[in-house]
Amino acid sequence: MSLEEGRISELRATAHPLRLQMLSLLTGAELSAAEVARELDITQANASYHLRQLEAAGLLEIAGEETVRGGRAKKYRHPWDAPAVRPQSGNDDDRLASVRVLADMIPRRFVERERGTRSRFTDADLWVEPDVWDRVTALLDEAGSLLHASARPPRSEGTIRTALSVAAFQLKAATASREESS
Repeated sequence: MSLEEGRISELRATAHPLRLQMLSLLTGAELSAAEVARELDITQANASYHLRQLEAAGLLEIAGEETVRGGRAKKYRHPWDAPAVRPQSGNDDDRLASVRVLADMIPRRFVERERGTRSRFTDADLWVEPDVWDRVTALLDEAGSLLHASARPPRSEGTIRTALSVAAFQLKAATASREESS
C-alpha cells in the first residue's frame, strides 16, 4: 500500500463518529468487540465491523486474544500517538475532512457533559507574537499527550470521563483590500 493509499485508508476509517469513539475508548483499554459493543451500546456485529475497518487502516493493534465460551476473541488497543490522534496527512482535503469529523464530535459530546462541572470553551482569531503562539501550541501538545497517556479503562475507580477537541492553526495575514475596507 502506498503512502497516499494509507492516508486515504486512515481518513476513511476515521470519517465515522462511532469509529472515533472506539479509538478514544481503546486508548485507555484493551477490549474485545463484545466489550466495545457493551460500552458503546451497539451490537457486537457492528462493533466487529468497525474494529476491522480501524485495524485494516493500521489504527488499532491486536493486544492479545482470550478464550470466550470456547472461541477466541481479539483484544484491540489504540496507541495514543497513532495518526488518527495526530493526523499526518499533508493533503489539505484530507486535513479538512479530519477537521470536519472532529468538529462534529464537539456537539455530540457536549450533550453528554456532566452539568455543574468545569468546562472550558474559547474561540480566538488574534494577532500574537510568534513566541506566544509557540507556547500555546506546546501547551496544547502537552495537554493532549497528558490526557492520552493517562487514559484508563472505562469506569475505572477514581476516574472521570472527559473530552478534549482542539483545532489550532496559524491563519493567513489579512489581504490589503480587506484591511482597507475596515
